[in-house]
Amino acid sequence: MPLNKGLRDEESERISNILKKLNELIYVPDFNKDEIEDQMKFLGLNLEILLNFSSENLVSHLDKFHFDWENAEKFADLLIVFSDKLPENKSNLKEKAVAVYNYIQSESKTFSFEIFNKITQLK
Repeated sequence: MPLNKGLRDEESERISNILKKLNELIYVPDFNKDEIEDQMKFLGLNLEILLNFSSENLVSHLDKFHFDWENAEKFADLLIVFSDKLPENKSNLKEKAVAVYNYIQSESKTFSFEIFNKITQLK
């Protein structure tokens, strides 16, 4: 169900704050998967679900959780960082990031050279 503008802004801010917290947690020297899991649950995810989702299911999940384009891009950026922290899942996470970037490019109806460059670097 579409959200009205006030709820959409509120939801966008909530998601943005979760992504900021995840970003902070990823960059600490002692990368703690439990803390990451605690934040991801607010997005209806955990590492196992994230790794087992197909790229299409992940994009659908982000859409269902009302990710705007900016937050979807931040999430894809986080996937790239995750791929460095979880080298055994590097290609899986990068593939998902490319899918999210492609989703943004096609569905937002706005071409972004920045996202295009991110996709090119990942391929």
